[in-house]
Amino acid sequence: MKKTSTRLADGRELIYYDLADDTVRDAVDRRPLDATVTTSEIRRDELLGDSVAIASHRQGRTYHPPADECPLCPSRDGRLSEIPDASYDVVVFENRFPSLAGDSGRCEVVCFTSDHDASFASLGERQARLVLDAWTDRTSELSHLPSVEQVFCFENRGAEIGVTLQHPHGQIYAYPFTTPRTALMLRQVAAHKEATGGENLFDAVVERERAGERVVLEGEHWVAFVPYAAHWPYEVHLYPKRRVPDLLGLDEAARTEFPRVYLELLRRLDRIFGEDEPPTPYIAAWHQAPFGQLAEFDGVTRDDFALHLELFTIRRTSGKLKFLAGSESGMNVFINDVPPERAAERLREVASS
Repeated sequence: MKKTSTRLADGRELIYYDLADDTVRDAVDRRPLDATVTTSEIRRDELLGDSVAIASHRQGRTYHPPADECPLCPSRDGRLSEIPDASYDVVVFENRFPSLAGDSGRCEVVCFTSDHDASFASLGERQARLVLDAWTDRTSELSHLPSVEQVFCFENRGAEIGVTLQHPHGQIYAYPFTTPRTALMLRQVAAHKEATGGENLFDAVVERERAGERVVLEGEHWVAFVPYAAHWPYEVHLYPKRRVPDLLGLDEAARTEFPRVYLELLRRLDRIFGEDEPPTPYIAAWHQAPFGQLAEFDGVTRDDFALHLELFTIRRTSGKLKFLAGSESGMNVFINDVPPERAAERLREVASS
C-alpha cells in the first residue's frame, strides 16, 4: 500500500491509498473553494448523560446529485470533484459538511473505489483489503489527535438508510468522548468481570455463539453470527477469533482472511430477499475500544474490549422496512419481527454456490 497525503483547495486533507507502490499523485484541486466554515458544537444532555452534535451547516450539504455530478467520482473530462486525480484506488478526505470538527472531533469520507456503479460487495479481495488498511491507518492517525477519544468506521448503504450520495463510500467519525453504546458495553464487561472473577464477557459471548445455531459462517480467524438478542431483522456480528481492542491489533493472518469473509457476508445480505429486490440497505459499523482512560468502568482496560463489526439491515421482508417507532425511538426498547435463529438460517441458505 502506498499512502499519499495532499490538500484540497479549501485546506481539507485528502489521502490516496494505492495498491501500486509506484503510483504518483500530484493532481491539484483547481476548484475555487472558500475555506470551510463549520458550526459543530457538542451539547451534553443532563437527563440522559449522553451528547448531541449540533451542526446547522450540514443543512446545505450535497443531496442526491445525478451520477454525472457525483462529488466522489474522480475529476475527469473537465468536471472537477472532491478527488482531484482522474483515477484512484481508495481515497479518504475530510468531510466538507462534518458533524464533528475542531475541538468537537473530526469526520472523514472513505471512497471504496472510483467505480460509481460498484458496491462494497462487488469489490475484489485486494481492493477490500486496501479499504481495511485505510480504516486501520486512519484509526491510528485519528487516535493521536488531542480532541479524539473514539474512532468509528462505518458504511451507510442505500437510500432507505438516508444515504444522499450513491457512490460506494463510508465514513469515519472521530468522537471527543466515549460513545453511549460503547459505554454500555464497557459497563457490562466490568460487571461480568467482577461477577465471574475475571472472565471476559466478549469471549464468553463468542464462545457461546460458536457452539450454537446462529453461526452464519466461520473461517480460521473470523466468526460471524446472528446475536441471541438481535435488535434488527437481519443482524450479523463479525468477530476476530483472537480478541483485540481495535483494528490496529489485527495480525496479518486475520487481515488476509477478512476480505473473503466480509465480502461473502455482504453478498449473502444482498440475496436474502431474492433477486428481484433492489440491493439490501444496510449499516456496517466497526466497534473499537476508546483511546482514552477507562477508569470509570471499574477495572476494565482497553484490552478487555473486543473489536467487532455489526452489520444489519432495516429491511424486514420483501418491500417492507423496519421503522423505529414508539417503543424503539421513545424508550429504546427494540421489537424484532424476525427470530434470530431464522435470520441465521436464511443467511446460511443463501451461501455462494
